[in-house]
Amino acid sequence: MTSNWAAFRSAEPELARTAEERFAGHIHHVLATLRADGSPRTSGLEVRFLAGELWFGMMTGSLKALDLRRDPRFALQTNPGEGTGMAGGDIRVGGRAVEVEDGAAKAAYVREVEPPEPFHLFRTELTEVVRTYVEDEKYLVVEIWRPGEPLRTLKRT
Repeated sequence: MTSNWAAFRSAEPELARTAEERFAGHIHHVLATLRADGSPRTSGLEVRFLAGELWFGMMTGSLKALDLRRDPRFALQTNPGEGTGMAGGDIRVGGRAVEVEDGAAKAAYVREVEPPEPFHLFRTELTEVVRTYVEDEKYLVVEIWRPGEPLRTLKRT
């Protein structure tokens, strides 16, 4: 089961707001894709939240774009920021990236973002959103959301 960003935001507005704030805090984040041989590849990536979707725009022919065309599974990790505080916690999004070649959708993205052209555009289908943070300098808290399931919270000392 998958979900778009708007459905996630509707199901868990506080967690979605926190995730969006963490992504907005830095320009570059870390995208993990799968190479042709199945080994992981990590790459820097800028992301956008537009029209209820989480979007990935990539240079034409980039290895990460070719990876996603071959196998759409991804993991996206927020930039941890300076130092080790990770204000707002650490956010990881997992799912599948679907390449968008539709003229109207791509044109709307171009109007909003003004990316260098040509480029690959992917919208995401979420399979999970995970937030990890420290509470009261004592607990490691992990919040896990998956489509169709309630938010699960784990606390460890």
